[in-house]
Amino acid sequence: MNGELEYIREDETIDDLQLKGLNLIQKKDGFKFGIDAVLLSDFANVKSKHKVMDLCTGTGIVPFLLYGKYGPQSVYGLEIQEEMVDMAKRSAKLNLLGEQIKFFQGDLKNIGKLKQFEKFDVVTVNPPYKLNSAGIINTNDKLAIARHEILCNLEDVIIASRILLKDNGRLFMIHRPERLADIFTLMRKYKIEPKRVKMIHPKIGKAPNIVLVEGQRDGGAYLKWDAPLYVYDDNGKYTKEIDSIYWRI
Repeated sequence: MNGELEYIREDETIDDLQLKGLNLIQKKDGFKFGIDAVLLSDFANVKSKHKVMDLCTGTGIVPFLLYGKYGPQSVYGLEIQEEMVDMAKRSAKLNLLGEQIKFFQGDLKNIGKLKQFEKFDVVTVNPPYKLNSAGIINTNDKLAIARHEILCNLEDVIIASRILLKDNGRLFMIHRPERLADIFTLMRKYKIEPKRVKMIHPKIGKAPNIVLVEGQRDGGAYLKWDAPLYVYDDNGKYTKEIDSIYWRI
């Protein structure tokens, strides 16, 4: 533990990801990753030869999960909040993965910056879900920035993905089902063809509250629906599918 202390601040903690010894630095009382990041990393089809970019990366949870699960050639993370990027970079050093996993501070609306990157086989994104239209929101609130479309919206995310992807590269996104029409419309507008959809339900009999979408840059029109995933069983416990995704079985 003494060796770890050089990587963390007083208000931070090191969380064991329960995946190949990987750890993540997070705020003790701040925004922490949840099931969304785990579901997205499981849904993404990443190969060992791939180069991956994770947009809205936060403290870097998705890049670390992707690297631990699939061992891609490299994973980059782009995040606008400087404090989160700093934590992500320190997590990379803590895990001795500074060459394989790299983080960059920047605005995904900055087209010039995006074009400076190489092209990627895969782009993943867990974007802000909530429309920025429900009253006044503190634009300096880190949690609000992560949850509301304050600094970027869905169209900005799709445009950035189009720029970053190789020809026929794949976009993997997690969002809310009520935004599915917007997602499909914007993907097609920027020539990222929706290819696969997976609905996540809290439990059997409940409407889905999460959707996973795969798109292909300049792909042909063909949409596949995966079997739905249920998070909890009738006893309020995680289903076997969720336990499997969390590497418990």
